[in-house]
Amino acid sequence: MKALRNFVAAAAALSLTAGLAWAGSNGRVGTSGASELRLPVGARSIALAGSDLAMVSGVEALFYNPSGVAGTKNKTEVAFTNTRYIGDTDVNYIGVAQSLGGFGIIGVSAKVLSIGEIVQTTENAPDGTGAIFSPTFSTIGLTYGKMMTDRVNFGGTLYYVSEKILQETSAGVAFDFGFQYDTGVHGARFGVSVKSMGPNMGFSGSDFERIVAVPGDNPQASGRNMATQSATYELPTSLQMSVGLPLVVGVNPLTAFAAYNSNSFGKDEGRLGAEWTMRKTLSVRGGYVYSGDSNAMFQYTYGLGARVPFGASHVTIDWAAQPVHGGFFDDVQTISLGMTF
Repeated sequence: MKALRNFVAAAAALSLTAGLAWAGSNGRVGTSGASELRLPVGARSIALAGSDLAMVSGVEALFYNPSGVAGTKNKTEVAFTNTRYIGDTDVNYIGVAQSLGGFGIIGVSAKVLSIGEIVQTTENAPDGTGAIFSPTFSTIGLTYGKMMTDRVNFGGTLYYVSEKILQETSAGVAFDFGFQYDTGVHGARFGVSVKSMGPNMGFSGSDFERIVAVPGDNPQASGRNMATQSATYELPTSLQMSVGLPLVVGVNPLTAFAAYNSNSFGKDEGRLGAEWTMRKTLSVRGGYVYSGDSNAMFQYTYGLGARVPFGASHVTIDWAAQPVHGGFFDDVQTISLGMTF
């Protein structure tokens, strides 16, 4: 009961800290920045529609719930993910989790959203200047997780966020915090995660510079080089709560997940997922996202996974697909490769 009281108190504190997460409405969609923080990674969790943050563990947990990194019994875990996203863009991700014994577990992750090549246009050259540019958006995360008790995990992640478009750059920091609680009743677990908290960001760079005539100067004098910067933007903060329940245990386990996602810049979402594993080797997964928005980009998710022994360790290969609602784009495809040492 003490562990439960600690979890409830911690969850309440997180909820109060993330009060902005309940400020979401459809009218705020598109007004935040650093959206790469929200792009999911990891084929297994993507196939489950991100509903498994109560049970996600190890290197997989670095993005979804940093407390889950403490749930692994492996010394070292490494994961690579590539997502072929909409509009021929790519999301590449690498994560490493390392156990430090009684101190806890640390993790390092990096995610890069590559937009590809874009023809530069201006007011004077609407058909293109002949120049090509490639915007990049990246995050680098440092995670710490620890088992506080035999039932409660805690973790947090500090992100460095970097964005570059032409000569303009934007940089800042973001924070994730999370808890997981094992109820001890039929294997049920609860999870809470607050994501993408941090100060506002904004763009600056040489393309914001202009030669202007300053009022009061000699009319014959050359103009002065004046620099401006963009308006600042908020980070896409969200609060997520999840429950996981094993429906079937044994060599062919079946687990169900449910999550509630409160977005500060959009409608709240309900997420459902299920995973069935045959002999702890082959897995079939499915998920569903509900937001009440008929124009939501994603609703259904599905995927497969395999766990292959490799000496004293194992290798995991996972695949996930996200059909794009309306069929305007091809399905988003994700491939992940994981290794333990």
